[in-house]
Amino acid sequence: MTPQELETSLGKGKIPPLCYLYGEEPFLVERAARLLLDRVIDPSLKDFNFNCFFGNESKGVEIVDAAQTLPMFAERRAVLVKRAEALKADALEVLLPYVRDPVPTTCLILTGAKIDQRKKIFLELKKQGALVEFKRLYDNKLGGFIQGEATLQGKQIEAAGAELLAFLIGNNLQELSSQVEKLAAYAGQRPRITVDDVRAVASSTKAFTAFELARFLGNRDLRNSLRSLDALFRNGEESFQMIGALSRHFRQLWRIREMLDRKAPQADIGREVGIIPFFLGEMILQAKNFRREELRSIFEELYRCDVGSKTGGNPYTLMHGLVMGICGGGKG
Repeated sequence: MTPQELETSLGKGKIPPLCYLYGEEPFLVERAARLLLDRVIDPSLKDFNFNCFFGNESKGVEIVDAAQTLPMFAERRAVLVKRAEALKADALEVLLPYVRDPVPTTCLILTGAKIDQRKKIFLELKKQGALVEFKRLYDNKLGGFIQGEATLQGKQIEAAGAELLAFLIGNNLQELSSQVEKLAAYAGQRPRITVDDVRAVASSTKAFTAFELARFLGNRDLRNSLRSLDALFRNGEESFQMIGALSRHFRQLWRIREMLDRKAPQADIGREVGIIPFFLGEMILQAKNFRREELRSIFEELYRCDVGSKTGGNPYTLMHGLVMGICGGGKG
């Protein structure tokens, strides 16, 4: 079963008696577990109809006993097993007969980071369609996730705002969700979250300062680049994180520069490099500030700076020199 199929099924009021939620994205796993529990349990009767276990602490017989208990004053009860990948072999052996014939009035939910499909219990879970994998989202899917989070908050968010937030926060869904919640509160009665809202709410974060540093370097603005660099170090940002952000930015500028040299249309550039129209014009202007040979040299300097900071060099001195080198031909 896919996450979408699970959500559709729950939307139709179909509660599975058995579900193993797992994958690389713990935020989505935990959210799906909460959604299931919300559908199954009446909050006023939770004390009677809910049990929670941890795989590294529980015996299979305890879980089975709880799952076979009839609900009190309700149609269903729920049993949640967290860290299910830590269940021992004997616990899995005890659980296997139950998995083959689950109690229909119980929703047994197991959550974990991974599975071992060689084991009988996982083969049986797969056979029953009870395995639900939550994969890590690719960068190009983050905008859709942010849009969905905004909808949950009763808001819409501009595509440019979602793109900026994804760039600033990256693939941390928990933090993205938290930031969208803050943005919804900041927007107040307005139905739409704008890119200016994102800038305002994110302006105090390290990620926003790294975003600013990349922009100022792309514009070869030495004064503001140094100001941003100092702010990052004051906030305790590690040099390798700055280098990662700058590498991504200049990689995009390099690809844009190559396409400009080929006389590619602007729409093709945005599509191929993966930049939405709101940012594309500015990124093209930045790319025009550099020759391809300069961009190649910048990547060599980024590499040297990264190695130097990991082998005893002074991170601030290295980053300061990097900024001076990039802006050497700029506005000053």
